Amino acid sequence: MSYQAAIDQLNAMTPELYTRLGAARRKFSLDEFRTLLAALGDPQRRVRSVLIAGTNGKGSTASTLASILDVSGARTGLYTSPHLARVNERIRIGREEIGDEDFASLFFRVMDAAQLLVREGRLPQLPSFFEILTALALLYFAEQEVELAVLEVGMGGRLDATNAVDPLLSVITDISLDHTEWLGSTIAAITREKAGILRRGGTLITLPQHPEANQVLGEAAAALDVRVVNAAEYLPPIGACTAGSYTVEALGAAIVVDSPLSGAHQQRNVALAITAAVELAVTHGFPILPATIAEGICNTRWPGRLERFEARGVEWILDVAHNPAGAWALRAGLSGLLSEDRPRRLIFSCLRDKPLGEMAQILFPFFEQVIFAPIHSARAAAMEDLEAAGRATGTPAVSAGSVREALQWAGEHSQGGVVVVSGSVYLVGEARSQLLGEGGIG
Repeated sequence: MSYQAAIDQLNAMTPELYTRLGAARRKFSLDEFRTLLAALGDPQRRVRSVLIAGTNGKGSTASTLASILDVSGARTGLYTSPHLARVNERIRIGREEIGDEDFASLFFRVMDAAQLLVREGRLPQLPSFFEILTALALLYFAEQEVELAVLEVGMGGRLDATNAVDPLLSVITDISLDHTEWLGSTIAAITREKAGILRRGGTLITLPQHPEANQVLGEAAAALDVRVVNAAEYLPPIGACTAGSYTVEALGAAIVVDSPLSGAHQQRNVALAITAAVELAVTHGFPILPATIAEGICNTRWPGRLERFEARGVEWILDVAHNPAGAWALRAGLSGLLSEDRPRRLIFSCLRDKPLGEMAQILFPFFEQVIFAPIHSARAAAMEDLEAAGRATGTPAVSAGSVREALQWAGEHSQGGVVVVSGSVYLVGEARSQLLGEGGIG
């Protein structure tokens, strides 16, 4: 079977399809996912791993840690979500995405196993889109004999498919309100779900954050006799100028932290990655040195996070901020990047299950104009809701018929200025492809 056939079949398994068909809300079960993994030979038992959960910063932390490991000479797998352009982006070894042929071959192996389990009555339903991809990634990493897989948790933690592994380290990034329909309506409830990635007698790497999150994490760690490692040691020194690089001490030596990921919030993600790298070196014997930590940080690639480039006489900034915490981080990052005298516009869209009004109040007044663009998702916020949010903030706004039209309009009216694209991964992914020439605009 071809790669395109695999992609077509995978796309037919998205939540949007189940919503259109009126299917009942899926109940996720790690036991069911482990049944699938057992049928595939339990690949999760052949791969050492690090689990990274949280609300924001998971992908940045994971990509930074994977880059450090890769530079250190360890054969490293990286599993992240979602993707910007191609699903292959989610599964990497070193800097290489999984190839189309390997993807297709493994996809149909996983699907064949899942369909057989359903026919035999050992699974009540086919696995979800994310479960299929997680099984595929674990199988790929096991067969490619990676030395360590860095796994970004998809949503929550306790019932997430990635939690089928037995991690060497559990990392929890900053926690805020998101996915409340699934995870709970309070910071405490969401944190309890994230804390599901802890293991008895294991190691938790985190940073002080929201008091409710701190309390829940502390209680969960104590109940499981988990050793908690505070990554604050690797934050920039208090009072230091952090507009560029800064110096911290790790593994007995001073290292220069010079990350290509912009924004003060990334300093917290980098600190978590450094802490995880030090733990892997000291406790688990990975060949990580101060020099490889510094080089790995510098070589990190994680597009769509305050990503800047020039095209058609405009500075474009792409950021996948998709919840209020992300919107605040974006606004803070832009405040340090943009001068007051340059015109600035925002191209925006989001999913309907996001707090649109709150995100609008955070972001829209920072711009002289907002351009709304429709995105290809059954969960997309309606254009009339986007427009109402714009009116509520008093920010001038226009609506485009497509992402392409929004980019063209913004480019024509922002010469010498800045256009920020944000609010949804779907939006940023499509805009990025078109701006870089894949869609015929660049």
